[in-house]
Amino acid sequence: MTEKIYDLIIIGAGPAGLGASIYASRYKLDHLVIGSEIGGQVTEAWEIENYAGFEKISGRELMEKFRKQSESLGGEIISGMVNKVEKNGETFKIYTEVGKEFQSKSLILSLGMKPRKLNIPGEDELVGKGVSFCATCDAMFFRGRTVAVIGGGDSAATAAIHLSEFAAKVYMMFVSGGLILEPAWMDKIKKNSKIEMIECSKITHILGTEKVSGIAYEINEEKKELPVQGVFIEIGSSPGVALAHELGVATDEHDYIIVDQTQVTNVKGVYAAGDVTTGSNKFRQIITAVAEGAVAAGSVYRKLKL
Repeated sequence: MTEKIYDLIIIGAGPAGLGASIYASRYKLDHLVIGSEIGGQVTEAWEIENYAGFEKISGRELMEKFRKQSESLGGEIISGMVNKVEKNGETFKIYTEVGKEFQSKSLILSLGMKPRKLNIPGEDELVGKGVSFCATCDAMFFRGRTVAVIGGGDSAATAAIHLSEFAAKVYMMFVSGGLILEPAWMDKIKKNSKIEMIECSKITHILGTEKVSGIAYEINEEKKELPVQGVFIEIGSSPGVALAHELGVATDEHDYIIVDQTQVTNVKGVYAAGDVTTGSNKFRQIITAVAEGAVAAGSVYRKLKL
């Protein structure tokens, strides 16, 4: 029996991947979406206020709408981790960690991002013992406690605001020069009596043995310690491009996949979309990820069907 060959396989099931699927269905491309987490990192967003058509919605709710729309149009979505991709002539072979294999004529890599680490003592040792990279996932475990959010961007602000609904006190700690909030988030932080901002020179380590007990940091070389029971790290993300490298896909100096206006990469038949690319002026937003996915699907259609 001849193994089925899809027109397109989309690796990654976040906004870019599901957006690509919606358009692939409209173009009648026989396609498959494979993602380790349906909805991607957006599912961790407690509240989204800047996606067109929704005044306010949680990331999980929004991505569930994406999934339902993709499937209703005929998209096939499976949950799984792709651990290897090979190019065999004019087709690609995709292997998942559970031993399944798929073939396709083209690929869209919507690989998303992975959380950046502080790389300080105590971080790795105390993950799951008070250190977390997901406020939405773990906020409820810190009801009535004191926690710190590390970071000065929008993701840190949203984490701090969400945590304030559970914790007794939330410190938002950032390194000097690293406060880059949208004004709307800054207004909310200032109005929240539970949140206190701390600007420091550097954060040196996370304290604790069996569980988190505090954070050590410096202000103008003066060493300080802040007692907390939880530390939420929100210092951004870096591209998850291991599979792209296996295929020989070119990346820039920061490891973002290089694409042109059609979302094509340097490897024939391979396209990329979403936060992992150099597209959209690196504006990491749901709306641009969806747009890139749509453009990539359109490019695949023009390559295969026209």
